[in-house]
Amino acid sequence: MHLLYADESGSAADPNQIHFVLAGISFFERQTFWISNELDRIAERFNPAEINAIELHGSPMMGGRNMWKPFPKQDRIQAIKDALSVLANSHLSNRIFACVINKAKVSPHDPVEMAFEQLASRFDHYLGRLHKNNDTQRGIIIFDKSTYETTIQGLATNFRTLGHTWGVLRNLSEVPLFLDSRASRLIQLADLVAYAIFRFYERHDDQFYSIIADRFDQEGGIRHGLCERL
Repeated sequence: MHLLYADESGSAADPNQIHFVLAGISFFERQTFWISNELDRIAERFNPAEINAIELHGSPMMGGRNMWKPFPKQDRIQAIKDALSVLANSHLSNRIFACVINKAKVSPHDPVEMAFEQLASRFDHYLGRLHKNNDTQRGIIIFDKSTYETTIQGLATNFRTLGHTWGVLRNLSEVPLFLDSRASRLIQLADLVAYAIFRFYERHDDQFYSIIADRFDQEGGIRHGLCERL
């Protein structure tokens, strides 16, 4: 089983932001425990007595908001980099899938719908490639609870029955699941990945993106894991 943990960065409704990003990280099920433990070690630096009270969340960490306010900026930025490095240094089967959308360029289409269609179909295509290589796996997409839950659930059901632009989803075992990010380090890591990609496109800041840039799904020199609608 491959688990795609996904989250967004940027607001689909904010006119002051150019881009919307939906990103996910695919983990083979036996990789998740190790990744979570490594992320716990990073959180432990900030509250050793209660590490579960520390949520690794890109925008608050960068801006020093909420629980991150007491900590020096350089420590917060280093924690983001270290968390992304956990992914960068992990097993090669752990892959990023993401869609970056210039909202004005796709208007009046809904960027959330467009991004999810790309994310789901590319993950499904990856699982299909594994099957062709005699490694048959099913997949589940796991999202942070968000205002897009109803939209995404409906889309996923339609994709499995009526189809999407390129066919139907054949390799997903269930409609997307939704978790509270506070309970999942892997959702938190997906948030950091989405944030790194958003800052790269929105702010031309590659300090985080450069750490994970080679972890997008690719095969034969073709990068399947990144969709750009710019």
